[in-house]
Amino acid sequence: MTTDLVEIDQYQPVPNVIERAAEAIRQGQVIAIPTDALYTLVADPFSLRAVGQVFLAKGREPDRSLPLLISDVLMAEDLAKELPGRFFVLARRFWPGPLTVIVPASARVPLKVTGNTGRLALRQPRAPVANALLEKLGQPLIATSANISGQPTCRSGIQVFGMMDGRVDLILDGGPCSGVGSTTIDITDPDWKLIHEGAISEKDIRECLEAGH
Repeated sequence: MTTDLVEIDQYQPVPNVIERAAEAIRQGQVIAIPTDALYTLVADPFSLRAVGQVFLAKGREPDRSLPLLISDVLMAEDLAKELPGRFFVLARRFWPGPLTVIVPASARVPLKVTGNTGRLALRQPRAPVANALLEKLGQPLIATSANISGQPTCRSGIQVFGMMDGRVDLILDGGPCSGVGSTTIDITDPDWKLIHEGAISEKDIRECLEAGH
């Protein structure tokens, strides 16, 4: 596989580069893009070939799920089996932004995407490149850190190229990303659970949920 490296303005992406990236995703390819805090691999979650390529590119264990980027709460409702009230409280307060919420997946989502768990991690990003692709394609995107599993996360397109040349089809190089990573919580059980604390603190989430009920 030849990996193409294309420059992009991560804050004001031009339409022709977004169209090229969107077409690559339509063809089942895996591409790396700059997001809020780091570089992310994106692909079509409904293409089993693309899902397989993401696992292959990262050397990722097949029992680990792949998070999805979405454009709005309506898309979340389409992908989830059910959404508890606390989901809407959190989405109103923290989306778009660095909060990933794990929900029960609907039958529409390939089981392989959930790591055979039936659970799905969703986030509505702030990043202009990701949002331009979501708008162009009108569908969710796989979004997992652009690195080989166990290796450091990449914060520039050149870092991704150095680590993943030959493993992905296209890298959109928008220079360095410097934000703090996403906080991840699981709301599939009656009690919510913090999986990873990032830009949003556990205290902020707790206060939000207590105020929302």
